[in-house]
Amino acid sequence: MRQIIIDGNSLSLQNVEAVAYQQAQIKLSPECIEKVTKCRQYVDKVIAEERVVYGLTTGFGKFSTVTIPKENIAELQVNLIRSHATSLGEPYSIPHTRAIMLLRINVLAKGHSGIRLQTLQTLVEMLNRNVHPIVPMRGSVGASGDLSPLSHLVLPLLGEGEAEYNGKVMSGAEAMQAAGITPVELAAKEGLALNNGTQVMAAIGALGLLEAQRLCMQADIIAAASIDALKGTPNAFDPLIHNLRPHPGQKVSAANLYKLLGNSPLRASHLDCENVQDAYSLRCTPQVHGAVRDALHYVKSVLEVEINSATDNPLIFPDEDKVISGGNFHGEPLALALDTLAIAISELASISERRLEQMLNPALSRGLSPFLAQRPGLDSGLMIAQLTAAAMVSENKVLAHPASVDSIPTSANQEDHVSMGSVSAIKFLQVARNVSSALAVELIAAMAALDQREFKSSPGIESVKALVRTRIEPLGKDRILYPDLNSALDLISQGKLIDAVTDAGSKLY
Repeated sequence: MRQIIIDGNSLSLQNVEAVAYQQAQIKLSPECIEKVTKCRQYVDKVIAEERVVYGLTTGFGKFSTVTIPKENIAELQVNLIRSHATSLGEPYSIPHTRAIMLLRINVLAKGHSGIRLQTLQTLVEMLNRNVHPIVPMRGSVGASGDLSPLSHLVLPLLGEGEAEYNGKVMSGAEAMQAAGITPVELAAKEGLALNNGTQVMAAIGALGLLEAQRLCMQADIIAAASIDALKGTPNAFDPLIHNLRPHPGQKVSAANLYKLLGNSPLRASHLDCENVQDAYSLRCTPQVHGAVRDALHYVKSVLEVEINSATDNPLIFPDEDKVISGGNFHGEPLALALDTLAIAISELASISERRLEQMLNPALSRGLSPFLAQRPGLDSGLMIAQLTAAAMVSENKVLAHPASVDSIPTSANQEDHVSMGSVSAIKFLQVARNVSSALAVELIAAMAALDQREFKSSPGIESVKALVRTRIEPLGKDRILYPDLNSALDLISQGKLIDAVTDAGSKLY
């Protein structure tokens, strides 16, 4: 099984995906072990000298002015985790939970958090042996990072809370025992080191960005199929045009469409037709899809920094003999990025639904049957499937409202500006699902429209069509459609359209 070395500085988004979905194993680097050990020795020195240091010998938040007696410091850390585990709602998925665990481990591995090596190693063992804490989704305002959900993440480490192990939810103590892992007893600073940071929203963002990148590529594929089915022209995708407005994402999307449509017999069959330009939802696909890609590039730059950053408080610098309280836990960089991510990909669904309209409306579809019905009037075809896409697009208009512009002060106004970054993350999850669903409707329509044409499309598009037909029969007479919609959604969620196009020799960007 693949093993990823953790050093706190070189984690990639692909590493996060491998651990989350493929159960890749992790191991701390020797350099990381040395740094963690050195930092912990410094913490022990501070405690022994009875210095007044936030989070080590004082309370938290508004209680930062309360000095804690030496004999109560360990209890303070446990109380922190227990009292902060207040999240509610459905839990994060297992892949998301694994990503959160990995990112928290990576932060601790930087050697500026003051955690003991044995505690960090126990967290590593939990991830490697598939002990997955149950982490409710709602309860973070993204101020001191994701305090509440991260506290839920820590509970099983202490033999408390709940966890999933081997497909069953059980108490944290039972899960640890079943996996053969001994729970830890927290020492000074460790509770704060474990629950203070942005790893929940960062994990959702990391996996979400990779999903969004695949959606962009598949949106290009589905758009190309729709454009060819509508007897559209690829002239608008000529690189001569896009070199004069060289936004990187626009050029990539245009190149994908040009490649997919360039050798289509269906296109060749109507080269001399009267159509010289298409509706915006066809002609301007590279400009819209490309702008989404460029927004994702910004989000990627934020996440690549964040997943390798120290985001807890206070941060410890043994070489400089300093313990510094700052604000690296504030989620604003992620909140803005994740709001942008949701806004950007929602446009993939918006323009998709308009291409769908072009195929279903007999006044626009250039000879296709109304609503692609086999027997118009007796059959409704995809008439109501369009409503599903429209509903998804409309819901996304609400969800795309940025959470990052809001702030509710908490902790007796100590945390007087918060990011709401976890809300941005949670909203994105639903937006992504809605986008995939809208694209699934367009995919079914494009395949049905191609069935009505006398000529085949390009090898890449025909490969997609062959894939779809392994799961979904041709439209034909009216039937119950939701199983077909779910099948198309599964193909998109699994990135199968990309594989089909690649196998046909049309590797996209």
